Amino acid sequence: MFDDKPLLGILLMLGFCIVAPLGDAVAKLIGQSVALGPMLLLRFAVQVVLLAPFIVLSLRPWRLSPRALGFCALRTGLHMAGIGLMFTALRHMPLADAIAIVFVLPFLNLFLGRVLLNETVGAARLSACIVGFTGTLFVIQPSFAAVGWYALLPLLVALLFSGFMLITRHISQETDPIGLQFISGLMATALMLPLFALGSAAELTDLTWATPNSLEWGLLLAVGALGTLAHLLMTWSLRYAPSATVSPIQYVEIPIAALIGLLIFSDLPNALASFGMSLTIAAGLFTMFVEGASQRRSPKEPPSPLSVPTAAE
Repeated sequence: MFDDKPLLGILLMLGFCIVAPLGDAVAKLIGQSVALGPMLLLRFAVQVVLLAPFIVLSLRPWRLSPRALGFCALRTGLHMAGIGLMFTALRHMPLADAIAIVFVLPFLNLFLGRVLLNETVGAARLSACIVGFTGTLFVIQPSFAAVGWYALLPLLVALLFSGFMLITRHISQETDPIGLQFISGLMATALMLPLFALGSAAELTDLTWATPNSLEWGLLLAVGALGTLAHLLMTWSLRYAPSATVSPIQYVEIPIAALIGLLIFSDLPNALASFGMSLTIAAGLFTMFVEGASQRRSPKEPPSPLSVPTAAE
């Protein structure tokens, strides 16, 4: 059990807000020259290699019950599909726009939590969901005009990650988070190998292995390493501080992504997209405030995770 250290938790979440968009930026860079299949394979294979020492040295409980293993397989499929779609979106969209659209996820989580898990969603949070989704539409509109249907892919990513988060919440009490990520990485890596065989036989470009050059190898390994580190930073931040304390910090990721996009790709959101991002951030922070107040009134109720995994995770 970790002692509460709110400042450390906040610093770890700030680290996540820097590392996650950096991972997305590297994925955007490498996506111009490397097929989707190799990117996914290396993303999850690196996750397995990096988490294995944590499992071995800490003697973490990584084996899952048959029930949890089945949910983990479904969770892994959603994770792979979400990352694959995000990698595809990043090939065509500005970094900040894609990440801002994915931030519709907390509002989807609230809606699906109400529909599927019968969780309470009051009028204030419902209103914030509507405002946040409206902000997302303002970001999508100029992106759709520029790149077409690719602008809708981050919405699908958010929907897939909503399912991913719901499953994680469903089995969180019987699994270790790092052990779960380790098993998920093993599953994804094992699944990618036969997909490459089928892709090569069918001559599918995105599922055909082509040996990367030295620079591409470095970038591919960086995508996996940054994604794994981002997940660990988020996990550790939630160990040291309550979700209500650190989750609002995650909205710092949107302006950081805009800055990284400007420095690396010379991308800057236009006025309409910037207004939409502001609406999304404001609605998200309001939702977090209401969530925190609700949990202070009902301290025994487990917090609903509103964190937003990104392509780097």
